Amino acid sequence: MSSSAAGPDCCGGFNNIDFRKADLCGMTRLLSYLDPLDPTFVAAILTIAFNPLFWNVVARWEQQTGKLSRAFKSPYLACYSLGGVILLLNVLRSHCFTQAMLSQPKMDCLDNPITYFLGLAVLGLGIVFVLSSFFALGFTGTFLGDYFGILKEARVTTFPFSVVDNPMYWGSTASYLGWALLHASPTGLLLTVVVALVYMVAILYEEPFTAEIYRQKATRSHRRN
Repeated sequence: MSSSAAGPDCCGGFNNIDFRKADLCGMTRLLSYLDPLDPTFVAAILTIAFNPLFWNVVARWEQQTGKLSRAFKSPYLACYSLGGVILLLNVLRSHCFTQAMLSQPKMDCLDNPITYFLGLAVLGLGIVFVLSSFFALGFTGTFLGDYFGILKEARVTTFPFSVVDNPMYWGSTASYLGWALLHASPTGLLLTVVVALVYMVAILYEEPFTAEIYRQKATRSHRRN
């Protein structure tokens, strides 16, 4: 509870801040490289936000109703079809990401060989995480097969899952970061931050569900034994 007799908080309170003295040079410099109303930038933001929303909504709807499996007469065929759509959406997202970078200026301090080779290394690391995740999970494991009732014997814990949680998402994020560094693009760096934030929200939504599915599977197996 607060009291009118209390003194200012540890920061002096917002009323004690003189916003006229704020240094806006950094923000002004960033905006000089970025036009947030550019159609390609808007398209990139929309595709980045839409893709995880789409596959989570559709997968959760399928898990609750089973309508896709019934429509395709097979949960595997339904999962393959959804996976194909997700791949196409990801291609569109990458295209919009690239076009947004190319339509806006480079940052001089990033346009050098060191940043270029750093971008190559980060891009390569991202690709390793994405591909190794795919090979560890398989197609159905990668593309939400657990929502279709297609479960593995246990959750995958081999590389790259032994190194980092959700390596597919973080590998994708690293790939975009490397791509942005290769292009010396502040727009690409900002869009990479958006990719990371969207994935973090998706993880918060997906992880409890996945954990519960495998908990229930383990419980059923224990009862049968």
